[in-house]
Amino acid sequence: MKKIKWKTGRAAAAAMILFAVAGMTACGQGSQEESRPAAGQTERPEKKNSVTVVMGPTSEPAAGFDPAYGWGAGEHVHEPLIQSTLTVTEPDLTIGYDLATDVEVSGDGMVWTVTIRDDVYFTDGEQLTAEDVAFTYNTLKNTSSVNDFTMLKEAKALDDVTVEFHMERPYSIWPYTMAVTGIVPEHAYGNDYGSHPIGSGRYMLEQWDKGQQVILKANPDYYGEAPNMEEVIILFMEEDAAYAAVQAGQADVAYTAATYAGQTVSGYELAAFPTVDNRGFNLPAIPAGETGEDGIPLGNDFTCDVNVRRAINLAIDREEMIENVLNGYGTPAYSVCDKMPWYNPAAEISCDREEAARLLNEAGWTVGEDGIREKNGVKAGFKLLYPAGDSVRQALSADTANQLREVGIQVDIQGTDWDTAYDMAQSEPLMWGWGAHTPMELYNIYHSSGNGGYARYSPYRNETVDSYMDQALACTDLEESYELWKKAQWDGKTGIIQEGDIPWIWLVNADHLYWVRDGLTVAEQKIHPHGHGWSIVNNVDQWSWSETAQ
Repeated sequence: MKKIKWKTGRAAAAAMILFAVAGMTACGQGSQEESRPAAGQTERPEKKNSVTVVMGPTSEPAAGFDPAYGWGAGEHVHEPLIQSTLTVTEPDLTIGYDLATDVEVSGDGMVWTVTIRDDVYFTDGEQLTAEDVAFTYNTLKNTSSVNDFTMLKEAKALDDVTVEFHMERPYSIWPYTMAVTGIVPEHAYGNDYGSHPIGSGRYMLEQWDKGQQVILKANPDYYGEAPNMEEVIILFMEEDAAYAAVQAGQADVAYTAATYAGQTVSGYELAAFPTVDNRGFNLPAIPAGETGEDGIPLGNDFTCDVNVRRAINLAIDREEMIENVLNGYGTPAYSVCDKMPWYNPAAEISCDREEAARLLNEAGWTVGEDGIREKNGVKAGFKLLYPAGDSVRQALSADTANQLREVGIQVDIQGTDWDTAYDMAQSEPLMWGWGAHTPMELYNIYHSSGNGGYARYSPYRNETVDSYMDQALACTDLEESYELWKKAQWDGKTGIIQEGDIPWIWLVNADHLYWVRDGLTVAEQKIHPHGHGWSIVNNVDQWSWSETAQ
């Protein structure tokens, strides 16, 4: 067995913005007029161990606080506040311990052995043991609708503090799954667990008014350091209502969008947190004509040419796009994993429209009288889809169309629903949003284990890229696996970046923006993943109010 040595202690995680309940009409507690503070003033909580955060309505867990139905995973990945996890991700995205005190992996990568603390109790007084860990993972393997547990064969408790994970296949990044999987009590788990969760984490669910608010209270028997914030109130509101709440002084932290970034609000500062919440579009890398296993058309006769794909990548001015669409709040994206430990910086490029034009000329696409390139009587261009109702992706699509016209490519943008978009993306580019704290994001997007021997979300296949990712998963050393993930992106000869196949174009990583009340210190943030939600409250227990907060 190979012993895995990681740091101990809970990670310093993302901060969260809390929105006050008191006085809001949306919560049925008086009128907005009554709750508005005097002009130029903002209210702070009467108790300095309490904080109120506003999140978007999509952040509310529809199925409740049950890990089997996505709590702690999916689009709003975080370390569950109510349940404990075996591991955590540190601010640098390496792995640390929570419940675990020791982790070992067998030489073939097929068995993970985890030793856990013996001083942990659920909030109903029952001790947490390895049986609860095994029960949790076996339950999630059979029921999870969000997390992928197909690599797990079975979890077994060897004694009260030792659990073994037997794998269906080697999976080096298992510690990242352990970091977002909250442990539930076998003795108190049932159909209504999501609404009445019992955990062993930093907080307990005191109240959930569906569609409105969640109130968390500090767990007095928590085995770690006692939370600074004893009460966390979370309200779910649309962007405009969240901004109105800040203007009224009724929020301590509230999410916002770049469209509000030019505003100023007395008593608040606008905080921008870096992310790997990227936006980009796929370029089907095979000619049209094939169909997938489900009969969906695959391929695109324009984007199947690698010189066309390289030209498109070079024609994009990402800095200009950040200014035009995100009001300056973002960073250029060159991959799906920028800033991650497994990111290959060889992906970085600069806008070069002269070289883009040269590549298009080389591919036989010459400029016509209307400025759009042609080849054999066919116009150079494609349809760019975006999810209808997503104003940011719509704006990014429009900006992409404007920029590509500069090199003679006609792009027509079209809003559509997601059910339609998934199928159409097999033959037409789609503006996607990705970004996670796991290298599995690369595998899911680029590995040809999906639709009829191609990648899952857009037709692409490279056996060398596949091999590097397979080797990375089979590696028994997590940090060594990072190098294999990097080679999957580019090994000097082939890969998925500009000099390689470039089957996806990555545009921007959108900062997550929050209004933060003066006097509130939000603890150090990890890079946020995709989803403007729960990840910011990973370390709400470490937030604090200054003595001079007014």
